[in-house]
Amino acid sequence: MTRIVLGIEYDGSLFSGWQYQNQRRTVQDELEQALSKVANQKIRVQCAGRTDSGVHAIEQVVHFDTDANRQLDSWMMGGNVNLPEDVRIIWAKPAIDDFHARYSAIARYYRYVILNRKMKSALMRKQVTWCYTPLDETKMHEAAQILVGTHDFSSFRAQGCQSLSPNRIMHFIRVYREQEKVIIELSANAFLHHMVRNIAGVLIDIGSGDKPVSWVQQLLDLKDRKQGGVTASPYGLYLGGVYYPEKYGIDKHPVFDLLEADVGRFEYKI
Repeated sequence: MTRIVLGIEYDGSLFSGWQYQNQRRTVQDELEQALSKVANQKIRVQCAGRTDSGVHAIEQVVHFDTDANRQLDSWMMGGNVNLPEDVRIIWAKPAIDDFHARYSAIARYYRYVILNRKMKSALMRKQVTWCYTPLDETKMHEAAQILVGTHDFSSFRAQGCQSLSPNRIMHFIRVYREQEKVIIELSANAFLHHMVRNIAGVLIDIGSGDKPVSWVQQLLDLKDRKQGGVTASPYGLYLGGVYYPEKYGIDKHPVFDLLEADVGRFEYKI
């Protein structure tokens, strides 16, 4: 058996999330069907991190095992021929050593994009979250720094989250403005269900002046999701990249250069 690793880009607008669901359109199902046609056998894939309904991916990482003898370009080009227009395989590589898309990952990176103006966008209806109230990105960034480090993120996880531990390491989080867009970038060793969207909801309330900067620390101390803010829309959320140890030969997103000085923290596992 050969293990193949793929980088996947998708627009999550019309999907019910990544993971296979009976009688629902999912990214996993579309990808497995396409790869199975190339292999002429059933293919099952494992991903670095499942995304919710409406969430996009700039670079999701998956792997699969097969005894079908195909060139790497065949997996990529043949797979794309059989995929819908809102999913694309952007690279293909052979797995090195004991690589696993999920368990070998030591950090994930997400972007959350907020269109901050009076009117909604006709062109980016499902690609951004719209907020008409003026946002103070400086206060949002200040509040976000409270989340950096190892914390119990119980106040920022979905009530139905199945993770055994609420503890995560937030490597960095930053908030900045690009004209009419306010962008939240964050990286952690792993994320809880709805964690990014709940963080975004809290920061939006702080940026709009509804809550003080100190509210973030209060929520961390409370460890109670019921006391948290509104879960922000999935539109505007992107899985931006996944970080793996260098030995696996997976090119890293440039944003992970911010983490290179403190690789020791990457060894923390949930």
